[in-house]
Amino acid sequence: MRPSPWLRLTAVGGAAGTLVAVVSGTAGLGTGHQVLAALALPPLAAVVVMAWTSYRSLLAPSLTALVLFGLAAAVTAPGVHLALAALAFAASLVSAAMTFRGEPAPVGSARDYLTLTKPRIMSLLLLTGLCGMIVGAGGLPPLWLVATTMLGLALACGGASALNHVLDADIDRLMGKRTRSRPVAAGRISASYALEFGLALSALSFVLLAGIVNVLTALLALSGILFYVLVYTKLLKRSTPQNIVIGGAAGAIPPLVGWAAATGSLTFPALVLFAVVFLWTPPHFWALALLIKRDYANAGVPMLPVVRGERETVKEILLYTAALVAFTLAPALWGQFGLVYLVAAAALGAGFLGLAWNLRRERTPARAALLFHYSLAYLAALFVAMALDTVLA
Repeated sequence: MRPSPWLRLTAVGGAAGTLVAVVSGTAGLGTGHQVLAALALPPLAAVVVMAWTSYRSLLAPSLTALVLFGLAAAVTAPGVHLALAALAFAASLVSAAMTFRGEPAPVGSARDYLTLTKPRIMSLLLLTGLCGMIVGAGGLPPLWLVATTMLGLALACGGASALNHVLDADIDRLMGKRTRSRPVAAGRISASYALEFGLALSALSFVLLAGIVNVLTALLALSGILFYVLVYTKLLKRSTPQNIVIGGAAGAIPPLVGWAAATGSLTFPALVLFAVVFLWTPPHFWALALLIKRDYANAGVPMLPVVRGERETVKEILLYTAALVAFTLAPALWGQFGLVYLVAAAALGAGFLGLAWNLRRERTPARAALLFHYSLAYLAALFVAMALDTVLA
């Protein structure tokens, strides 16, 4: 089967990046050369992963290109450095050319690829990232920076979601109509093509953020991808009822991405935004887990309602909600935010706490659904209040 367009584009991008590294090295650009060379690494590494999983004939040239490129970075002697980089470029060209071989196969529809990126989840992540930018900048950042950062973050979120579809395809088929019709689970897009799509988006995200915004922003976005895919999806989700507690760190990364894009650094106030999303995640997802408890049980996923029952779950929801509301008031009390935020946090928190208390008193699907949907609006409104408070200050 011929590799997907995503793999071909990634391989061509890796070869182009390697060429730019060679040319910039001969031009004596110094630090600029190092930055440009670093941008070639993500697509080269992504091609190796794709080759290892799906196209073993590509493994030798792609791995050779990556190893030679790494050796070129390690060896400082000018002649040897340039020779290794040139050989890496030659190997990357061979790898890129080989991606155009093979029998054509159905690629899938644009709508299915959009579904792989989980756009509804992405929209909330982008909102928290944007508000993190505004709070970090102390006002409205330049439009070009906002556009570039949001595009890079969207690519990172979409890439992570696509990889999640690949890893969760087996349990998606067991969890009922809601997940059984997803593109990979239903077979409309092959697992290998979805993997290539996810890796391509992830690599492009790093190149865009590192090349135009700053390296810290790119590394944070990459850490979010790796944590969501490897730690949460691969390791925690199927092994512990605390999966969403620890895994919630992945969803708390976007505010840090926005903050780093605006400031070039991370400080304690940025970690406050991270902690808000981290504390919000368990009550939000456990409310959903109450609604689809049977689906998780059928798939063997040890979500809290499945393992410890509904009574313990609603108790934990109430405890985490109380901790969240208390924590969200603290930044206003120590002066990080002002009156606009304080009023919004108090009002929104009272609503969240009231719904959690009502669910504790009466465990019905209607109350769980109301809490779940309110939690989405709560997080969005709370971060908007942070941004407005910052702009109006």
